Amino acid sequence: MSETQPNRLARESSPYLLQHARNPVDWYPWGEEALARARDEGRPIFLSVGYAACHWCHVMERESFEDAGVAAFLNENFVAIKVDREERPDIDAVYMTAVQALTGSGGWPLTVFLTPSLEPFYGGTYFPPESRWGRPSFLELLRAVAQAWAERRDEVVRQAAQLAGHLAAVSSHPGSGQPDLDRAGRTA
Repeated sequence: MSETQPNRLARESSPYLLQHARNPVDWYPWGEEALARARDEGRPIFLSVGYAACHWCHVMERESFEDAGVAAFLNENFVAIKVDREERPDIDAVYMTAVQALTGSGGWPLTVFLTPSLEPFYGGTYFPPESRWGRPSFLELLRAVAQAWAERRDEVVRQAAQLAGHLAAVSSHPGSGQPDLDRAGRTA
């Protein structure tokens, strides 16, 4: 992707997704095309959820998603999916719950790494372009996740399945208010 050539988000109607249509990241909107690519290529999914009025979403876009080096690494190692939480609150709710279970907090931009079967295995919110505030840089995080996926995939998948099981048990309790997603990401 180049900054002058639009990515797949240029076909979307969401103002938030359209804001990312000229990022060098090879973004997909949430849907079967992206999910099939992740399954077919055995790649982890990088899921970024945000919304148009989110300050830190714009900061992370400017600092990381517009950076050619970061975009090249993302494009080579992940299937990158961008979601507007205002259009898909069901997806946001599922993966926000996962990040809160993993980290004890949440917020936007929501940054989540998923197996090709949509099970989250790592996540957080904003990651800076350089390490600070006790957080790794976004590129350091991407490299660490890609390395874990390449070298310890079975362990990552096993832990993701355990987390998914825990989240399913929590969401099955009456009154949890958490939607379930089928494999295509539709609310079940």
